[in-house]
Amino acid sequence: MNETPILPDPVVSAAKPAETPNAAPPQPEPSLLETVQQPQTLLVGIVVLAILLAGQTWSSHNQVRNLREEMARRLQKGDASNAETGALVRTVQETSKELQAKVSLLESKQQEAQSQQLALEQLYQDLSKNRDEWALTEIEQVLSTASQQLQLAGNVPGALIALQNADRSLSRSDKPQFISIRRAIAKDTERLKALPNVDSVGLALRLDNVIAQVDTLPMLADEKPTLPAAPEKKVAAKAGKDGKGKADASETSPWLQSAQAIWQGWSSEMWTDVRQLIRVRSVETPDALMLSPTQAYFLRENLKLRLLNARMALLSRNEAAFRADLIAAQEALSKYFDVRAKSTQTVQAMLRQVQGNNLTIELPTLSDSLNAVRNYKAKP
Repeated sequence: MNETPILPDPVVSAAKPAETPNAAPPQPEPSLLETVQQPQTLLVGIVVLAILLAGQTWSSHNQVRNLREEMARRLQKGDASNAETGALVRTVQETSKELQAKVSLLESKQQEAQSQQLALEQLYQDLSKNRDEWALTEIEQVLSTASQQLQLAGNVPGALIALQNADRSLSRSDKPQFISIRRAIAKDTERLKALPNVDSVGLALRLDNVIAQVDTLPMLADEKPTLPAAPEKKVAAKAGKDGKGKADASETSPWLQSAQAIWQGWSSEMWTDVRQLIRVRSVETPDALMLSPTQAYFLRENLKLRLLNARMALLSRNEAAFRADLIAAQEALSKYFDVRAKSTQTVQAMLRQVQGNNLTIELPTLSDSLNAVRNYKAKP
């Protein structure tokens, strides 16, 4: 490239001699080569500076672009993260709402359970408080019923069972407050056990047996009265006679013994037939022989009723009615029935055995046990 040389300004050159004498000495003018080199160095510097600026600009542009791309990528990642975070937040919110609903439901159930627990505790306290009262009320009813049966029917075993059950119920609670009640129950139990035993069931069974035999007993008004009971054979009591009889029997021949047996049987049958031909009876009440079949039937039924009344009086411990009915039954048997018959004698013996029992037993009461229970219930 050709460069135009720069010429000095004439004005400046003309003015230079007019300077004051005190001015600095003139310097030597630069050479043409130096004048040409200075613009070239400046231009090179400018070019280098422009290149540096361009490189710097291009590098900065690249960095800015990279930064933008990185920012864009990060913004995209941030948007994706924000979207995921939003989804998670919504999920967490929904889960928290569900948890809150479940927590509120659990709280309501817990409150309900607490109220039920309080109600159960109150009920348990009421039950534990009233359990003793209920047990004592039940024991009082049992003892009152047993006392009534003891006084009305003389049911001693039933009263003993009632006392034992009451003592067993009190022993299960195992409280020292019930010692006085249990002591009274034990005293009444010992008092009942000390009573004489009357076999009421056995006597009632004997009366039932007599009632069952009434229809078969022979009466004085029957057309064919039964034969009187055969007398019992007397047995020798002396040992000498027994020994002598045995010796005679051993000396007697067998055919003679059989002949004697046949003769005795035939003679007894003949004597029985002879006795049936003529019978002599002594009857104190002639009207007993004149009973019609209908009257005989009602007489037997009245006798059964007497015995049934005696049985009821026996079970109810009514001594007067029991003995009165038995006496009336004995009189009816002696007046209208054939007392020589074996069955009638057996029935009379059974009635005498039943009549020989003593029913006049003073039965105690269960007042001590009842008073102990009532006094305990009356305490505040």
